[in-house]
Amino acid sequence: MAERGCPLEAVPLPAEVRESLAELELELSEGDITQKGYEKKRAKLLARYVPLIQGADPSLQAETRIPGPSPATAPAPRQQKPRPSHARDERFRSDVHTEAVQAALAKYKERKMPMPSKRRSVLTHMSVEAYTPPDTSSASEDEGSLRRPGRLASAPLQSHPSVEPWLEQVTQGSSTSSSASSTSSHPGGQPAAAPSAAAAPAGPAALARVGVPVSSRVSSKIQQLLNTLKKPKRPPLKEFFVDDFEELLEVQQPDPSQPKPEGGQMAVLEGELLAVGSTWPPSLLAALQQWGTTQPKAPCLTALDTTGKAVYTLTYGKLWSRSLKLAYTLLNKLTNKNEPLLKPGDRVALVFPNSDPVMFTVAFYGCLLAELVPVPIEVPLTRKDAGSRQVGFLLGSCGVALALTTDACQKGLPKAQTGEVAAFKGWPPLTWLVIDGKHLTKPPKDWHPSAQDAGAGTAYIEYKTSKEGSTVGVAVSHASLLAQCQALTQACGYSEAETLTNVLDFKRDAGLWHGVLTSVMNRMHVVSIPYALMKANPLSWIQKVCAYKARAALVKSRDMHWSLLAQRGQRGVSLSSLRLLIVADGANPWSISSCDAFLNVFQARGLRPEVICPCASSPEALTVAIRRPPDLGGPPPRRAVLSMSGLSHGVIRLDAEEKLSVLAVQDVGQAMPGANVCVVKVEGIPYLCKTDEVGEICVNSSATATAYYGLLGITKNIFETVPVTAGGAPISDRPFTRTGLLGFIGPDNLVFVVGKLDGLMVVGVRRHNADDIVATALAVEPMKFVYRGRIAVFSVTVLHDDRIVLVAEQRPDASEEDSFQWMSRVLQAIDSIHQVGVYCLALVPANTLPKAPLGGIHISETKQRFLEGMLHPCNVLMCPHMCVTNLPKPRQKQPEVGPASMIVGNLVAGRRIAQASGRELSHLEDSDQARKFLFLPDVLQWRAHSTPEHLLFLLLNAKGTVTSTTTCIQLHKKAERVAAALMEKARLTTGAHVALVYPPGVDLIAAFYGCLYCGCVPVTVRPPHPQNLTTTLPTVKMIVEVSKSACVLTTQAITRLLKSKEALAAVDVRTWPTILDTDDIPKKKVASIFRPPSPDVLAYLDFSVSTTGILAGVKMSHAATSALCRSIKLQCELYPSRQIAICLDPYCGLGFALWCLCSVYSGHQSVLVPPPELEANASLWLWAVSQYKARVTFCSYSVMETCARGLGAQTAVLRMKGVNLSCVRTCMVVAEERPRIALTQSFSKLFGDLGLPARAVSTTFGCRVNVAICLQGTAGPDPTTVYVDMRALRHDRVRLVERGSPHSLPLTESGKILPGVKVIIAHTETRGPLGDSHLGEVWVSSPHSAAGYYTAYGEEGLRADHFSARLSFGDTQTVWARTGFLGFLRRTELTDASGERHDALYVVGSLDEALELRGMRYHPVDIETSVIRAHRSVAECAVFTWTNLLVVVVELDGLEQDALDLVALVTNAVLEEHLLVVGVVVIVDPGVIPINSRGEKQRMHLRDGFLADQLDPIYVAYNM
Repeated sequence: MAERGCPLEAVPLPAEVRESLAELELELSEGDITQKGYEKKRAKLLARYVPLIQGADPSLQAETRIPGPSPATAPAPRQQKPRPSHARDERFRSDVHTEAVQAALAKYKERKMPMPSKRRSVLTHMSVEAYTPPDTSSASEDEGSLRRPGRLASAPLQSHPSVEPWLEQVTQGSSTSSSASSTSSHPGGQPAAAPSAAAAPAGPAALARVGVPVSSRVSSKIQQLLNTLKKPKRPPLKEFFVDDFEELLEVQQPDPSQPKPEGGQMAVLEGELLAVGSTWPPSLLAALQQWGTTQPKAPCLTALDTTGKAVYTLTYGKLWSRSLKLAYTLLNKLTNKNEPLLKPGDRVALVFPNSDPVMFTVAFYGCLLAELVPVPIEVPLTRKDAGSRQVGFLLGSCGVALALTTDACQKGLPKAQTGEVAAFKGWPPLTWLVIDGKHLTKPPKDWHPSAQDAGAGTAYIEYKTSKEGSTVGVAVSHASLLAQCQALTQACGYSEAETLTNVLDFKRDAGLWHGVLTSVMNRMHVVSIPYALMKANPLSWIQKVCAYKARAALVKSRDMHWSLLAQRGQRGVSLSSLRLLIVADGANPWSISSCDAFLNVFQARGLRPEVICPCASSPEALTVAIRRPPDLGGPPPRRAVLSMSGLSHGVIRLDAEEKLSVLAVQDVGQAMPGANVCVVKVEGIPYLCKTDEVGEICVNSSATATAYYGLLGITKNIFETVPVTAGGAPISDRPFTRTGLLGFIGPDNLVFVVGKLDGLMVVGVRRHNADDIVATALAVEPMKFVYRGRIAVFSVTVLHDDRIVLVAEQRPDASEEDSFQWMSRVLQAIDSIHQVGVYCLALVPANTLPKAPLGGIHISETKQRFLEGMLHPCNVLMCPHMCVTNLPKPRQKQPEVGPASMIVGNLVAGRRIAQASGRELSHLEDSDQARKFLFLPDVLQWRAHSTPEHLLFLLLNAKGTVTSTTTCIQLHKKAERVAAALMEKARLTTGAHVALVYPPGVDLIAAFYGCLYCGCVPVTVRPPHPQNLTTTLPTVKMIVEVSKSACVLTTQAITRLLKSKEALAAVDVRTWPTILDTDDIPKKKVASIFRPPSPDVLAYLDFSVSTTGILAGVKMSHAATSALCRSIKLQCELYPSRQIAICLDPYCGLGFALWCLCSVYSGHQSVLVPPPELEANASLWLWAVSQYKARVTFCSYSVMETCARGLGAQTAVLRMKGVNLSCVRTCMVVAEERPRIALTQSFSKLFGDLGLPARAVSTTFGCRVNVAICLQGTAGPDPTTVYVDMRALRHDRVRLVERGSPHSLPLTESGKILPGVKVIIAHTETRGPLGDSHLGEVWVSSPHSAAGYYTAYGEEGLRADHFSARLSFGDTQTVWARTGFLGFLRRTELTDASGERHDALYVVGSLDEALELRGMRYHPVDIETSVIRAHRSVAECAVFTWTNLLVVVVELDGLEQDALDLVALVTNAVLEEHLLVVGVVVIVDPGVIPINSRGEKQRMHLRDGFLADQLDPIYVAYNM
């Protein structure tokens, strides 16, 4: 610590230095400065304050960001002691790997990782003010445990006193929590200078929105995350030219310094000749008959129970007679419609438990005698066993119709209601036959089986599960079977009457070849140890070797490991009788450690070193190689210590000086008798490898399997490979079989295996073996945290490359912190030893991973569950930043071209300048009328005078009954009463602002016109929600204050609410302006109705909170108000005889205009449906549309969603109630966002059944500067949809593609441009006009644009250009308003009313919400769409950025324990579809993402809530 932090504590830094440091940090975190530049500048700044450490480079005294050891603590590698010469043998010790891992981890001690946060319901969530800032001396409650020595996740702000001063200067206020203090404590205890933004008044901080609260755990965690990402491991990128929207994925180039094979071409290794002795029987069945008749009493097989007691010994006589009985029964007693059920060559499934070798052996030989082909499979325990479907596929492809089993086993199988064995998922229909003695028929004396075959016909089929999980049947012919038995007899030196102890599964692989087949050929006695007994007593096999004086034993390294753990304190165990201890999984390079440890312990108990014989086998080639004891002529065993790095490049390099990453392997002996072995390249043409190159081992022998049953295509690739020399000449005229084992031929012609093809993961250009990675994980002291045998490693393809995933079962007693620490250490160990990043590390609860039949983990099923999001982990650590190195280069912004060349470029490219306009506002009305209609109060008086009884408004309640109606005269009179009250009671003067706090209804409209009648400026405000005052009331208060309202008009109920006790808790109720309750004001007339002196006088203020969390009020003049009504009237053809239905909030934007203004202006009748009423009756709006036969109707997205979700399944019921939507000409969704195609299409489809015309639904577009730019209207062409290339869009280009092409994004037109409106697309930075192939900001010029923002805080200057922008070239005279939305224009093939071709405006998204990442522009909704599709439990999603991290918040619609499944799937989806790495995944409860009344997500509120730690998340994953 001293060499990093202390010097900085001695000298308090001046404020300006701290400020410069903060700017520097910010530049680095945003990627605007390189690490080197940052360190240089930082050192320069600090040089005066840091006393130089003797001889050290000043830049190193600054906080070293390199994620390795800090320079002062890491010993230089060269200072290590020279190795004593006798240490050579030390390197083969099995604990060497553990030491290597510990050494690797020691280097990483410095790197801190943020620990994921998980909800613990017992923790009461404190408010943000109660959190201790993480940069003071005490850690917050949750982090109290993080400060133990050696913790990997302690808060970074403690370990670097100099760290991140800029973080502390960030304002504490934000739009959701404005009460945090404005000074934050520094490590030195001095308050920071209060930042200028914090000086703004506390209430409407929403306008200021500068920073994030630092006093939260979240920001310190994210800071840790940024620290881990400061120097991502990334190979140097190749420089290449990137076309603007061709995102070329980085192809990892081979490193020129990588090792290459240098040896000569290998020669084919020939095994010894197969000495076919004259004493050997001509076939296996002949041997069985011989022993069964001449030695009937000789023991063949002893079965043990779970206590280790011998339950039954099968003699050769019994085996022969029972097999005959079974063969006779199968051939003669099973009929189907008087036809024999089976004919020779048919396949039969053998379903026997691991505890019943006797019945299995009888069944196997019975099938061979009856010339049937046995297919041994595992006993299905449940209807949904891991891989059960695949077994069904195997049985189906083999045409199996009969299954043999025992009485006990059949009773245990799942049953259907009929009592029959249940049909398993994906299995063909099977007949089950129980083969216990009483069910079999004795054959007549003269009956003899005809099968004595040793030819090419299939003898049996063994199942094999591939890496992907598919199960295939490997067919072994009679000839191969015999050759295999003979070769094993010769290689192992088996002799008659020997005893063999077998711990393996006798149904397949070595357990079957040695324990059922070769043993019978040699009249051996097999003692079979069931798996259940091994679990209960791991020493049982050793005890049986002693008891039976067994000469041979067949085990796996796991069994040796288990017995080591159990042997302490055992007396009288001797292994001196053993001459062969066959280690069946010798092909796993890590078996060497078990062999060594076992020998160390048991050598004292009579075990001779030469007895241990590892062997290698594969389902296709059967036994590939086996070590011979010296008395059978085997050479001495060999070992090699290989460089892991060399192996990953496929090259054999003996231990280089890198002591850490090495793999010690032992030989698996010589090739089998009668076999030829060679090693070929893994991919492509099977060229022979060089002598120092790793490849796939291939075998040519009469003892290999012959085919994958019924699969000719892949059979040819595997079983008929012809290896060729470098010149392309075949090395032999006989085909070889690929074994799926990776290895090489070592000295003395010994075979070495370094891994399996199935476990191979190709990451970039390097190959890694799953077993090696498991071994490294196991070396990180796992016993405390996870179960040793329960680790799965596999790869998933993300972004065209394999990514490594490690899944382990967590011990129930391991704490969160411990597990996380173990996970981060595993990551570091694998990174250090294998130089490869782990993409995802997941811990699942104990006993939840799918098991393979005999212990171990079903890898392919685990992988499947991971990909489907069904793994349900309890801890996840993702490291996409570290592993994903093939992302395209971040886009460099092009230097801007000048205006002239831009125009020339547009013309040369044949593109139009992107501009369009609605119909001309022709002088339809004569000037009198136009003047008369200039002021809305005049219009209302004129209507009250000329058509007093004309109905303007109908208000409906949830039951569909009309609660109030208003005619022209009624509205006029109500308005007069309000005006009188304002002037007399509130004594307001002309121009005063009045807040209208009303529920949606006619009172609101009357109060609005009342204000206009007396010259006041109305401000409509949504009333507070009585159930949620604490969050809704401050917004009301804020609008009242910001709008400088002198009076609040409202109803009696709301008046009581505003002054209630509950309100007192949320706001200071004493500071309300005058509150007038309009429910019972006296009937009075005003002396004279106010008439504005000019049309530019302010008519009303329109306040709304944008999706970015900014409260903005715009000023609408009388002229703009009339122009707006006039445009809507023309577009929608609104006349007094029309009825329209409105289901919108009446508080701002177009919703307000339609609710309060348009009916009065155009005289049409509005049926008002308040959206809150839909909570009680979702069908209210549709019912109203149908009932009043509305041709035109308006709604919001939230209303549409309520209908689609709540009524989707009820269309038939609605039809019976008489709902008919065929009257609708146009149904418009009022929105300020990109049209939601999926929702509008599903709505149209769902309610098409009720007569809704397919093309009726369309959208509108408005924004703060102009509330109505586009509106479909009743005439004009239908809205068009185009498909654009999403990748081009990120570069602000528009490239049209075909529907369904990759990366295509459908965009629909946002409605027709309104009359009198002109639109142009301008460049966001240069402000020049753009061509129609570019995405730019939509600018609008129209008589109904707002006059400007109304704010209390001198922001007008900042925002003035929003309303009075001019193009930088081209038409520089027109004044435009900037909408803040990105979009593009396209000329369509359609024609509009004037006969011109129609120009469509497509809105893509808000400029404020667009995310700038990797030099490209992303729209949150696109990323969110990908996330929502990633898993069925994602209910909703929102994304935002913090510093340069992408944060994804996901609402979980499911069980909390399934939450972590989403982390990996969300990360994958965003990587695949958007080439972005997700920094933080936050999983929350449904309803946490704030959505405003328009149905838009409030992403910035969400962001503030996240940073203030107020979301109460279920889980927060920080992706490293």
